[in-house]
Amino acid sequence: MHYQRINNLLGWLIFFAATTVYVMTLEPTASYWDCGEFIAVSYKLEVPHPPGAPLYLLIGRMFSFLAPDTSQVAYWINMASAVSSGLTIMFLFWTITILGRKLLKVTETAIDFTQMLMVFGGGIIGALAFTFSDTFWFSAVEAEVYAMSSFFMALVFWVILKWSQIENESNANRWLIILAYLIGLSIGVHLLNLVTIPALALLYFFKKELHKKPMVIRASHFNPLVYFIGLGIAYILVAIGSGSGSLLQGLISALWLPVIGGVYGGVLAI
Repeated sequence: MHYQRINNLLGWLIFFAATTVYVMTLEPTASYWDCGEFIAVSYKLEVPHPPGAPLYLLIGRMFSFLAPDTSQVAYWINMASAVSSGLTIMFLFWTITILGRKLLKVTETAIDFTQMLMVFGGGIIGALAFTFSDTFWFSAVEAEVYAMSSFFMALVFWVILKWSQIENESNANRWLIILAYLIGLSIGVHLLNLVTIPALALLYFFKKELHKKPMVIRASHFNPLVYFIGLGIAYILVAIGSGSGSLLQGLISALWLPVIGGVYGGVLAI
């Protein structure tokens, strides 16, 4: 059987296996911390705590339509996390198989049976290990944004790896457009996906700059370094001027401020 067919089939089988486990262990109602809030605001399309999660609420609302009565609303909104987590595992498997082929330096058409076993074996072990990890499983069975945010993170990383395999630039640019679109959508779930941007930038850099020619250090390569140094100086100045009890506390407050929208900045303490 062709490599791509096996890869697709195994990915979907792992998705169904992971989703089945999460559905079997799904929270029947609201659990502690923010879950009750997200269930309520998804069902009524209201506004949660900052910075908000509009896309998550819309998807949660669609899942709530599957509830036969209001007593089942929480269960079906929890189901959104279970399905998102199953999709996360599927894209994680496909990401591992791409990285495995890169490690072995083989293409889909030139891979032999032994190499297939190594690539698919690594993908299955890695995906299932993450499936049953404590933290991820915990988020997969309750109405929280982390499961859906993990799905977007796995998806955007898989997309950039697919882009890196395409030599035709016009076709490859389509993947960059969908990548930017997905990152924009992911912000409507959680800001966690912004942490993928440095990794995506490195993958883009290594394909564009290093794949075609030897590495040559140019002045333009120092632009990101200058940017981050300037950003660090700005944060330190904010920390000093924040009136916090210590420089470390002020720096953490400054770093945390964009994430929480400043609402809870006054209660942060070390």
